[in-house]
Amino acid sequence: MPGAAKAMAKRGLFITGTDTSVGKTRVTLALMGWLKNLGLTVVGMKPVATGCFIDDGLLCNEDALLLQKNSSVRVPYEKINPYAFELPVSPHIAARAAGRTIDLATIVRQYRELERLADCVLVEGVGGWEVPLDERRKVSDLARALGLPVILVVGLRLGCLNHAFLTYAALARGGVECLGWIANQPGAEFAFLDENIKSLEAELPVPCLGILPYGYREEGVHSGAFTTALGNEILRGLFV
Repeated sequence: MPGAAKAMAKRGLFITGTDTSVGKTRVTLALMGWLKNLGLTVVGMKPVATGCFIDDGLLCNEDALLLQKNSSVRVPYEKINPYAFELPVSPHIAARAAGRTIDLATIVRQYRELERLADCVLVEGVGGWEVPLDERRKVSDLARALGLPVILVVGLRLGCLNHAFLTYAALARGGVECLGWIANQPGAEFAFLDENIKSLEAELPVPCLGILPYGYREEGVHSGAFTTALGNEILRGLFV
């Protein structure tokens, strides 16, 4: 539906998680594929990344490279990931060790540049919602600076209920718009998976937008293949 894509107001989403390694990149890639299948152009952004490696003289992050590869338009890596740090630690520690300061205004400016290149920009956070970026600011401050609605990624593993409820409470206190949550199953075995999903649905006051089971291929997904019926309706209403 190219006409709808042209008429759509440019929008973005901020993807956060209940913890580190819960599948934020996997969910972001699935959403990118979903949006492409709607006929929209999309760019992925990971403003801050730790645990980076040197690739052709440039510090790169594996997740950010995947977002760059799956974006609809060619974008230089440093635009996708303006703050890349080698140490696999919390961003405020990695930045201090590298002698750098994470500047939110710089990230917002880079985001605005990407916003002009595509119909939608998906911004993936680092770690969880309250991970420090420096002594004063956290990932939550970055999301607020960007002014984007938030999707919460819940990693379906032991402890996910507590992490999800606490993270949502922090989102609510922070006054951001949380569209809903997407469940990701990072491992093959998780006892009582369905029961945990039902508990999340019963306790979280925002809807489940989608579920990514273990082994699900995130790239090139068909529209509605992983989203719930309500999630499909909400996301379509936002972007189309």
